[in-house]
Amino acid sequence: MNKGTLYFLLFSNLLLILHSCKKAPQIPIEISTINAEITIDRFDQAFSNLNNKSLDSLQGKYPFLFPIKYSQEFWVHKSKDTLQQELKKETLKTFPNINILEQELELFYKHLLFYYPTIKIPKVISIISEVDYENRIILTKELLLISLDSYLGKNHHFYEDISKYIVEDFEKEQITIDIAQEYAKKIFTRTDKRDFISQMILYGKRQYLLRKLLPLKTLPEIFSYTPDELRWNEANETEIWRYFIEKELLYKTDRNLLPRFLYPAPFSKFYMAYDTDSPDRVGQYIGYRIVDSFMKNNNVSLQELSTIDSETIFTKSRYKPKK
Repeated sequence: MNKGTLYFLLFSNLLLILHSCKKAPQIPIEISTINAEITIDRFDQAFSNLNNKSLDSLQGKYPFLFPIKYSQEFWVHKSKDTLQQELKKETLKTFPNINILEQELELFYKHLLFYYPTIKIPKVISIISEVDYENRIILTKELLLISLDSYLGKNHHFYEDISKYIVEDFEKEQITIDIAQEYAKKIFTRTDKRDFISQMILYGKRQYLLRKLLPLKTLPEIFSYTPDELRWNEANETEIWRYFIEKELLYKTDRNLLPRFLYPAPFSKFYMAYDTDSPDRVGQYIGYRIVDSFMKNNNVSLQELSTIDSETIFTKSRYKPKK
């Protein structure tokens, strides 16, 4: 390797390092100094190593995970069956330790407590739920349960019979985002209004909140999009908005609009030739853009946002699609 090539490689690596540093936002000191230490209890490991001697101790520590209708023999047998052992083995491959996840959660809770200081950090427990992916995150005031076996990677053989658009989120990097989504649902609860624009803005509020609580995540990550999917939305934002306007969808209460434009799906359904090129949930993206525009054009705190109705947000947002 000649000196010119060596200097070029060193310079290229330096640019990459500087670019990475530039992208990473600085965490304000008033957030970074908040105490939010997180330790995840590995119930998944404790249960898979269960025996008659340890069962009493485990039931005493986690009574909510042992329904009393089942006998002790049932639990010991379950912990040793073939499925449970296979789940344990595969989970340990992906999560030999969870130090990085604990660090991510600590940063997340620092931001959450900064904006909502009355929220209490729950007891965080990792479990194996036999890929109950619809309940992979369970959040209450006191408990946060994380089903690690639903985050083994989208190509894992456990997920072969699950629709591709669903398993796209079964990555370990998705865990903190899913947890933040659960908080967003509690902070921005369902709106009483059934019209399409209100539903879009509700989801927009939640996505806006995630951007505040997860500043190290990119916008594609927040939306569970690929970069290409987000670019499609950005490139076609004007056309999406024009479609909603021309079809007079904004104030319709047709429930079929929700799976077409707001719920996870293989793609959004405009009933046009380009449907399969579109990402799903384009209505969430438009709702986010409206809320983001509202927050930029009005002196409103994040806490106040939950008290403002959708019509006010829409009217005062001065939203204009990207061209």
